Amino acid sequence: MTFRPASTLTFHNAQTVLDDGLRAIADGQSQIDLSGLTAVDSAAVATLLAWHRAAHQAGKPLSFKNLSPNLESIVALYGVGDLLHVHADASHH
Repeated sequence: MTFRPASTLTFHNAQTVLDDGLRAIADGQSQIDLSGLTAVDSAAVATLLAWHRAAHQAGKPLSFKNLSPNLESIVALYGVGDLLHVHADASHH
């Protein structure tokens, strides 16, 4: 089963979502499905980076799928798409 955060990943709940994702990664999750996220801010990017770092440090692969256009925009704004191995998906347009 793929870890899938709830609908919001913002400053207000980022710590809880981060912790849930870290537990999922520790339990062997290699993919995070972001399709349920409807509200994001810069804390979402920080969370993705923290998950990526944790997986990398543990020697585990991690990929992100189904980024919303809003999240893709924030990732692009911060210039971390290559680091996170996420790129704009033309199917959203």
